[in-house]
Amino acid sequence: MAGGRRGPLFAAFLAAWVVAVAEAEADREQAARPPEQSLVRPMTASNWTLVMEGEWMLKFYAPWCPSCQQTDSEWETFAKNGEILQISVGKVDVIQEPGLSGRFFVTTLPAFFHAKDGIFRRYRGPGVYEDLQNYILEKKWQSVEPLTGWKSPASLTMSGMAGLFSISGKIWHLHNYFTVTLGVPAWCSYFFFVIATLIFGLLMGLVLVVISECFYLPLPRNISEHSEQNLRSEEIHLTEQLQDVEEEKDDSNEEENKDSLVDDEDEKEDLGYEEEAEEEEEDGPAAGGDVEKSDAQDPEPPREAREDEGSGEVGDDSLEQPCPVGTEALGDSLRQRKSQHADKGPSA
Repeated sequence: MAGGRRGPLFAAFLAAWVVAVAEAEADREQAARPPEQSLVRPMTASNWTLVMEGEWMLKFYAPWCPSCQQTDSEWETFAKNGEILQISVGKVDVIQEPGLSGRFFVTTLPAFFHAKDGIFRRYRGPGVYEDLQNYILEKKWQSVEPLTGWKSPASLTMSGMAGLFSISGKIWHLHNYFTVTLGVPAWCSYFFFVIATLIFGLLMGLVLVVISECFYLPLPRNISEHSEQNLRSEEIHLTEQLQDVEEEKDDSNEEENKDSLVDDEDEKEDLGYEEEAEEEEEDGPAAGGDVEKSDAQDPEPPREAREDEGSGEVGDDSLEQPCPVGTEALGDSLRQRKSQHADKGPSA
């Protein structure tokens, strides 16, 4: 009876031992098996130019971003089917690669980009495997406007932006080293960066001055003196021209004033002549009557006197010829008549 009981116990013990050995071997094999390799390719500043050829999908993420962590499994599944879709899948850690985040100007996380033969487009859909697959199979990326011009990651502008972001990333890592690793207060770290910025600015200014002095070629002394003389002569010539112009203006103003004064005097004389002519016209008939009476009373003059009178009359007739209309001509004719009557009076 005892031997019969020991048989089943021994068999059970042996089966348990075999199972334990099998599990241990399975654990060893699993531990010895390398972990499953991810098909998502990490992109860095040294190998990002690979996306310029072929078709790619890139994901920008940060380890501390919860939304990025939710899309990790979907992104891995999408990468496994990349061979079927004939597309390469990559990812960029913005903490480790701030230069690439600046080159693509990433402002939100996670961020997805599609690249086709160097032409980049921003994918704004959800990071779900089905949506990503349809985006590639149905070629929905063709309806999205590409990043061209200065926005393209390969442009010179974005290269400069990458440099700025990389410098800012290094400063941030240095600040964390001071505050976390060394335990320096934050205000001390900020003060250090302010002093470093001032010193760096002064050094850059000094370098620029040295470069300008090295490449600056001073002009010979003779050429410089000649140029100064030319400038002085030009200035003197300009001043003389200005003086001439001012003198011409003054002369023209004086001539205008003189002309205006002469015109005023002429107008005054014309008015005086008109008044005299009106007075003589009023006195004319009476004087004519007196002259006729004196002629009737006087006897005939001798022959010589007649000839003189004849010549005088001829002169009177010539003077009494029509003259141009005007106050001056009328005044002259009246003066001549008065002088003739005055001459006749004494001779009689």
